[in-house]
Amino acid sequence: MKELVVISGKGGTGKTSILASFASLAEKAVLADCDVDAADLHLVLQPRIERREDFTAGCKARIKPGHCTACGKCEELCRFDAIYYDGPGNGRVPKTYRVDTIACEGCGVCVDFCAENAIAFEPAVCGQWFVSETRCGPMVHAKLGVAAENSGKLVTLLRRMAQQVAAEQKRELILCDGSPGIGCPVIASLTGASLALFVVEPTTSGRHDFMRVAQLTAQLGIPGMMIVNKADVNEDVARELEEFARQHEIDVAGRVPYDPDVTRAQIARKTVIEASTGPAAKAIRSLWAKVEERLQHCSPASVGDLAQLAGQKQELER
Repeated sequence: MKELVVISGKGGTGKTSILASFASLAEKAVLADCDVDAADLHLVLQPRIERREDFTAGCKARIKPGHCTACGKCEELCRFDAIYYDGPGNGRVPKTYRVDTIACEGCGVCVDFCAENAIAFEPAVCGQWFVSETRCGPMVHAKLGVAAENSGKLVTLLRRMAQQVAAEQKRELILCDGSPGIGCPVIASLTGASLALFVVEPTTSGRHDFMRVAQLTAQLGIPGMMIVNKADVNEDVARELEEFARQHEIDVAGRVPYDPDVTRAQIARKTVIEASTGPAAKAIRSLWAKVEERLQHCSPASVGDLAQLAGQKQELER
């Protein structure tokens, strides 16, 4: 199976809108929203959740009030200021200590040094992940908890589930909405993919961040294509972006003009393909044909690379 990952060097370039439009045009695709820190593909595709699972990563400390003697050792040792002397009494002491789960970093120091064994160290639920159905096909997505970490590990999980769904339903294409930037979730989105599609905007910050993410994909050995969104906003920068792409062996798929129909479609919770026949919709249809043709010459997505990435992350976490 082939896997297309749509990414951008910064947020707000329109990658989710374009991927949702591609989902309307693709046949027998599986969708994966890997922008887990700010997922919004569900706002357009309105998924019907069929499977819901907790996502656990790392551990958090929890003080057991009935065992705590309020010695204060845990508060003294906690370098993250996550322990407070305002827990409930237990018959022996009027107050006990309490762990702020948001501030707790899961280092386990308080657990190791508690003489009363009054601190539990339990797996932390960081969010939930889902397998859903949409009008454009099955979709794997997630909701990360407030201040939760390990988004790269969650992205790896989503991609593996998307590949599993694709194999079960005999679907040959995965469309992945990647995270913006160049951090851990982006690397987890890209590793082992067949093709990266850059969605860039013709601005100074858009140009700078595109250069960074292009360097990242080159280091990972992922072939790339580029789309300039809202290209008519600044023709000069659009040409610079296209020239930079050619110099770095990134195929230029084309341009999407600014079109108010895109916003109207978002308000209606539709893709621009479904809601409009305007210039943006026409451009995206043409671009999808080019991307689809390019995918035919790309390598299949590598399950082995994903498994290796997951193993490396587990080693780092230990």
